[in-house]
Amino acid sequence: MIGRRVWWIGIGLSVLVAAASAADAVRIPKAVLKDKIRGGWAGKVIGCTYGGPTEFRFKGTLILDYQPIVWSDGAIAWYFKNDPGLYDDVYMNMTFVDVFRKRGIGADARDLALAFAEAPYPLWHANQMARANVKRGLRPPASGDWRNNPHADDIDFQIEADFAGLMSPGLVMEATEICDRAGHIMNSGDGWYGGVYIAAMYSLAFVSRDMEFVAGEALKAIPAASRFHAAMSDILRWHRENPADWKETWFKVQRKWAEDIGCPEGVFSPFDIDAKINAAWILLGLLYGDGDFAKTLEISARCGDDSDCNPASAGGILGTALGFSGIPRPWTAGLSEVEGARFPYMDFSLTDLYGFSFDQALEVVRRSGGRVSDDDVEIRPAAVRPVRLEVNFPGFRPTEKRELNVTVIKPQEIDFAGTGIVIGGEAKKPGGGDPFFKAEFLIDGRSFETIDLPTESHWRRDPVFWAYGLPAGKHTLVVRAVKPTGRAGLVLQYAVVYGSGPAGK
Repeated sequence: MIGRRVWWIGIGLSVLVAAASAADAVRIPKAVLKDKIRGGWAGKVIGCTYGGPTEFRFKGTLILDYQPIVWSDGAIAWYFKNDPGLYDDVYMNMTFVDVFRKRGIGADARDLALAFAEAPYPLWHANQMARANVKRGLRPPASGDWRNNPHADDIDFQIEADFAGLMSPGLVMEATEICDRAGHIMNSGDGWYGGVYIAAMYSLAFVSRDMEFVAGEALKAIPAASRFHAAMSDILRWHRENPADWKETWFKVQRKWAEDIGCPEGVFSPFDIDAKINAAWILLGLLYGDGDFAKTLEISARCGDDSDCNPASAGGILGTALGFSGIPRPWTAGLSEVEGARFPYMDFSLTDLYGFSFDQALEVVRRSGGRVSDDDVEIRPAAVRPVRLEVNFPGFRPTEKRELNVTVIKPQEIDFAGTGIVIGGEAKKPGGGDPFFKAEFLIDGRSFETIDLPTESHWRRDPVFWAYGLPAGKHTLVVRAVKPTGRAGLVLQYAVVYGSGPAGK
């Protein structure tokens, strides 16, 4: 170890690894490592619960100062019992942790994809589309590719990448490799980068409490040519220029980065589940929160949009930096009621999760060339390098959103002019009917796709159809039932039409 410096981290002590070279090591007592991992998961659950009542109630707008966001000791226990679906942020993470526990750190993307696809919990957006893709035989990265998943830029992997950072203390490149396996199940491009960025910030939060450093260093993992990198770079710059007024930065973000071009529900709508905009609200909380747990959660939540997921990510990252022992008592008081209980939809508890993540962190440290002793771990981080460049929806420009609200009894014709179309809808089974509605989609008289659309919500395909990259011009889409039985139906709810134009911001 000639020429290697060792940086120590203890309770209440932080080190800026920016001052260290890639050859430097960081030594963390095991007790501190455990405290930080518990703090990360606890901060995640607390932030998710705190923002639960405001989730998507404030779309494209701030939650004003006079609007109370109430916190109580009993909030976590209440949501566990009455609204467990709120914790998709956490149970998706737990699924991946469980796969690594059962199959080892080398578990591949297929193992991870099958585990979440077959899990009993409800899913939405990119996760649900990936579940439907996996069910019909698509495997990652195809299941998360934008050409197979119109939600590829959505927030999904961003809210469930925490596990990758928490099992990679100070080891950003190890975290990004894990993200490559897990994140391409449901996302690609900017949607994947959201998860990579969150995981990298978690990883760095083990070695620094300076959130500006953490955010800037983690951004090195994102390709500079991506829109995601450009958006986060803007926020870091705007914070340096105006470190006291988060609302001014919020308005700048909203003006420049709030357009969603991928998610069908978000096009021509204030509803915005895009990874970039919601990562922006996480970043505002971390930067303008000044290391204060309550202030960080409040700012991330008051930015609006997905205002449970965003304080959950911000709270988890800051909770990792502070450690559980550093999170103020009013926030952790109610956690003890549920830590030992079976988590919703899972067969283990938060307490178990803390232990599983700790064991996995030790294994990742060993595999990365570090050292684990009886009392501490020595981490040997590599320089942060960008992951590969992926561009979703290149040159796409939404031109129209049309309400349809028709049931496919006879063939339905939809005329449109553009280069692509997405059809939102739902296959149904009235009175406990057939598990599938077999539909054929024809474009300009030629069969484009014939597919069995699941009528069970758990396996639903949402949207039901899309076609990208069509020749510019007028087209006719025909939707017809194949061998209708009357025991299943298909409702076409809306159409989003795309034309050619400059790529999104």
